[in-house]
Amino acid sequence: MSMVVLDVAMSLDGFTAGPNVGKAQPMGEGGERLHEWMWTDGNSPDGAVDIGFRTPDAVVGAAVIGRRTFDLGVGPWGGTPWPGVPSFVVTHRARADLLGDNGGTFAFDGLEAAARRARDAAGDKDVLVLGAHVAGQLLQAGLLDEARIHLVPLLLGSGTPLFAGERAELVPLGKPVAGAVTHLRYRVAKP
Repeated sequence: MSMVVLDVAMSLDGFTAGPNVGKAQPMGEGGERLHEWMWTDGNSPDGAVDIGFRTPDAVVGAAVIGRRTFDLGVGPWGGTPWPGVPSFVVTHRARADLLGDNGGTFAFDGLEAAARRARDAAGDKDVLVLGAHVAGQLLQAGLLDEARIHLVPLLLGSGTPLFAGERAELVPLGKPVAGAVTHLRYRVAKP
């Protein structure tokens, strides 16, 4: 059975994007730095090399995406975030499905329907969550199963917070793995 998983890079001060997110800067001011560690090859000036990170690409069966993340990401992605993978955009504004340039389909639905449809489409693979706000909504609705947080040694000062105001018990899965960032993995305890 598939799991709904948030896999996100976050600054030490709790932001998943910098301030002033918009079309010109989809990750906000300085927010792109949250992902630099993913492409570190050991040849960077500071010698940073990451360990313990496995790209989620091979285990993605579907995605649940917040509407704002979709609006800002569809252009840079050139289609769905993962080629050929169905993506379910959480929105209150209904519209027809959209075929991405890379073979994946975007479907538009409410939160619970999007999560259910994504689980069905993912089969035995994971449903990945894109967007801090939709992740919080999924957490509050009891629909988020796991959180994988890549804690980046960076202070953004402001931006898009992760889990702003939500409450939940997170159960550690394994030990933190430290490298250029610290990788944390939690199961969301269900009431």
